Amino acid sequence: MGAFGGWGKAKLASIFSNAGGLGIIAALNFPKFEDFKKDLQTMKQMTDKPFGVNLSLPHSGFEESAKKTRTKEDYLKYVEIALKEGIKIFTTSGYKASFLGDRIHEAGGLWFHKCVLIKHAISTENEGADGITLVGLEGTGFKNPLTNTTLVNITMAKKLLKIPIIAAGGIGDARGFLGALAMGADAVCFGTAIMVTKECPVSEKAKTKWLNLDIFDNKFHEKIFHYNVKSFMSPSTAIAHQKKMLPLKTFIEEIMNGAENILSSWGFTANEFNSITK
Repeated sequence: MGAFGGWGKAKLASIFSNAGGLGIIAALNFPKFEDFKKDLQTMKQMTDKPFGVNLSLPHSGFEESAKKTRTKEDYLKYVEIALKEGIKIFTTSGYKASFLGDRIHEAGGLWFHKCVLIKHAISTENEGADGITLVGLEGTGFKNPLTNTTLVNITMAKKLLKIPIIAAGGIGDARGFLGALAMGADAVCFGTAIMVTKECPVSEKAKTKWLNLDIFDNKFHEKIFHYNVKSFMSPSTAIAHQKKMLPLKTFIEEIMNGAENILSSWGFTANEFNSITK
């Protein structure tokens, strides 16, 4: 599950975990540390499945003297709260996060960092990350002028990295999921694809608008593929695969069942498709 600003909380993350995925609570959705702690406790009441915590760092580093800017100490406070609640899986994004990764590893946890560039993924691997989420140009949100497509990112990452790779960017159906695994990913991250599920706390008006988007429209194309876009509220190209508002559990089941049917049509008869290199 992607780290959603505003609504990446226990209510949605628990449903994602219960549906078979890895729910993610975005710590920065809680300006007050006590509220963050309460949401983690709520999450543990709502699911007994694995879940993780996300910490999105500033993209240009820390300005610790600036008012209203979270410091490194603030981020470490979120980590300490999560560790005390028994959380072992953490995802980060934005600027260098090794100071968090070091503390997470010290406590026996796992640290995954999200990048958009291969060079940043290599750097993060060298800093000790346990895995990388690599976002292609088809994704939404922050863009780097040197961002490549998901196809280029994942196939090259498989050649250059030794740690597990989570693919993100434009993935929204069974073929996209299988394609990412074939390109070298060990898992996929769903962001836009679950924004129109019934449980996602986005207005029905917005969901209806997104479901009717034409990803081949010039304006949409410019939003997604224009390198100078810094941040915007818009679905990725994965939205084109969504035709109606499904329950989240149904969405994931359709992805998995669809993938199994495709593998079966290719003559694959084993009971398990394992992308992890032994």
